[in-house]
Amino acid sequence: MSDSKIVLIDRHPGRSAQTIGVARELGTDPALIHEPSVGVVGTKGDSQCYLGVASKVDAIHEHLKSRIGSGADDLKYRLVQPEFTIATSDGIRNGTREMRYSLLGREVTNDSLCEHLEATGLAGTIAVVACDKPPVGTLAAVLEHNEPAIIMSDGTIRPGRDPETGEALDIVSAYQVAGHPDQAVRDRIACNACPGIGSCGGMFTYNTMQTFIGVVGLQPLHMVAPASDDRRRLEEFPKELVAHLANMMAKGLKPRDIVQRDSIRNAVIVAMAIGGSTNVVLHVPEIARAAGFEHFWRDVMTPEEFNHLSKNVVPVLTNARPYGKYSMIDIDRVGGVQVIVKELLDAGLLNGDMMTCTGRTLAEQVADLETPAPDGDVIHSVATPFKPTGGLRMLGGNLSPDFSAILKLAGVEGGLEDNLFKGRARVFEGEVGLIKALDEAPDSFQDKDMIIVRYEGPSGAPGMPEMLDPTSRITTLCRERGIVVALMTDARFSGGSVGLVIGHVGPEAALGGPIAFVENGDAIIVDLNNNTLNCPALDDAATLAARKAAWEKIVADNGGQHPNCGVADTRLLHRARHTAVPAVRGGGMHPNREVWVRDLREPVKSGFEPRNRHREG
Repeated sequence: MSDSKIVLIDRHPGRSAQTIGVARELGTDPALIHEPSVGVVGTKGDSQCYLGVASKVDAIHEHLKSRIGSGADDLKYRLVQPEFTIATSDGIRNGTREMRYSLLGREVTNDSLCEHLEATGLAGTIAVVACDKPPVGTLAAVLEHNEPAIIMSDGTIRPGRDPETGEALDIVSAYQVAGHPDQAVRDRIACNACPGIGSCGGMFTYNTMQTFIGVVGLQPLHMVAPASDDRRRLEEFPKELVAHLANMMAKGLKPRDIVQRDSIRNAVIVAMAIGGSTNVVLHVPEIARAAGFEHFWRDVMTPEEFNHLSKNVVPVLTNARPYGKYSMIDIDRVGGVQVIVKELLDAGLLNGDMMTCTGRTLAEQVADLETPAPDGDVIHSVATPFKPTGGLRMLGGNLSPDFSAILKLAGVEGGLEDNLFKGRARVFEGEVGLIKALDEAPDSFQDKDMIIVRYEGPSGAPGMPEMLDPTSRITTLCRERGIVVALMTDARFSGGSVGLVIGHVGPEAALGGPIAFVENGDAIIVDLNNNTLNCPALDDAATLAARKAAWEKIVADNGGQHPNCGVADTRLLHRARHTAVPAVRGGGMHPNREVWVRDLREPVKSGFEPRNRHREG
């Protein structure tokens, strides 16, 4: 790639003084301070997701330290102390205004690791990651730094159990009883939903992105699924990780050598096959950017190809929460995510020649793991899948001219007749108003309502919060009353959300996107035959012009910002308000809303095309 990012400590006494002191305190040889640096990093924050991170970081650090020295078989590197990033908790903050900081946690993680990796100049890094957004920020940082690095999932939480019914519980279970009239039921579920430590256990955003990181090549596949409290994470994996990092450093194998166009495509296909979170299409443009590809939807995979694969080629293989029965613990029990990867490789859907952090190709790594066949219950085969079509669908249309709107088809529980939903708009100028209505007047919601929540996008909220709280309440309401209430928003959803919910509608309302011009009672049509999201009223040029002019006057009278936008009352939120790029570009923060790419590279096509050998044509 480009010049090395490694920083070496020279012989200047001022610059050497503290490095000598650190080496002594860490118990390593001060003579090694002039060698390249290696170290461990972790992500931390206010939830159970992060409680196990420090112990894994310590275990890896201690094993790395035991390998460092001046002997013939030692690793001759300068060891640096472990460092941690900070983020908020999606699970605790959902439905509150603090949720605006969640996606920003991805950016803060990227920035803080950028400072550590670049200023310290690490030549080798092992990262332990937890929760949803910090893992993506970590991946982006190591791709930009582009020196040998490996990521390990801290691990998933084990399911809770309802003491009265025996039903398996998770964080989504607790959100779904928020509207239950019995306080005792709400308390019972809350007290039993999340025992122990680890990140959300279903095929929500955390496990979607951990699977993604494994398939893209920067995490050993067998380290994705085990629980956070699995002893392998402390007793076996540290040794393996250090060995893999040493091999990468010896061979000069770097993250961008691994994260190529086809490895990203592989990971997207697997995300479809596991019925993964809609957040993957928000994170993959950011990952591709950090890997050197300017525009994911142009350089790596077009929306049309994405939809073709999801609709016609890639089935859902996992019977997993939130749309199925099982958790990541069960996937680990029947063989791990490598079972899914092997099935897709054998079916012709993945390019197995892509290199991974193990020093082996994806196909070789799967073979090395002696991967079993699918059990047929937790993980299904490609020939007889759990669901025939992939879990995600991108939508265009006059409400989504960015072609950014995303529907988790695997989670739809009803409302699509002949792949169509026709409803009427019920508009809320922010999530708070919707939650208030669900709290105080749940019976006001009717069959075929299309709830629209706007001014919650990357710039409008700012921060693009996810909406697990209202979607969970709506899911429960629909199940109890046997109706279909859909929701669309310029914000995003938790991987735990189910129902006919459409996020990332863009351009967002705060920037004058068409979603800002919808009025109560307008017809809204979701057409999965054509992958469109339309408001017929806006097809009339005069109607559109009048509504747009009225909106522009409100904005002009309010100093250039619509009054329904959220308050940006901290420097971080202010930065997001003025620098956030659209969801279709990843929703990150870039000066002047111009996506920045370090060491831009060409998206070279390999010639491999995914095909499902179990489907003719």
